[in-house]
Amino acid sequence: MSDAQPADRKIVEAILLLADEPLPAALIGEVLERPRRDVEGLLAELTASYEAEGRGFVLREVGGGWRLYTSPDCAPWLERFALRHTHARLTGAALEVLAIIAYRQPISRAEIAAIRGVDSDGVVRTLQQRNLVTETGVGSGPGSPVLFSVSAEFLERMGLRGVDELPPLTEFMPDAEAVEDMEAKLSPNV
Repeated sequence: MSDAQPADRKIVEAILLLADEPLPAALIGEVLERPRRDVEGLLAELTASYEAEGRGFVLREVGGGWRLYTSPDCAPWLERFALRHTHARLTGAALEVLAIIAYRQPISRAEIAAIRGVDSDGVVRTLQQRNLVTETGVGSGPGSPVLFSVSAEFLERMGLRGVDELPPLTEFMPDAEAVEDMEAKLSPNV
């Protein structure tokens, strides 16, 4: 945004700090009364500037808009700070269901239960209340089950533009030798 006024940068930063969700460039452009293309240029300049200056925050495009985040380099200190200010964390069951929904969406409650081997209705309701999953349709199976997908808030919190940016599950799978070792250790001695 070569014709950007110094005030434009200041205004965009203030808007991003005030926003409680990712802001599309078009919306910022409306406020500045500038074309979206110009605002996208300014956002790219800000992103590069923060990175070059080694700031404590970064600007990312996520969930259909732009948002300021803390720099990953600051993680150890932020963890110490966060431990002093505890927030409600997700249970292991909630994390498991959230992962199933993220990787298999859209998915019904019955499909989630079949994968986990246990009823997951309460966990799904909790994830809905925390706005991490959302109803996204109705399945074609018996009873027309409600289908769930991760929400835009989930993508925002994870720093993702879409679920296609989730890491491949193969990165977390043990190799054949590790599986054999586990089976040997778990098998009764005969």
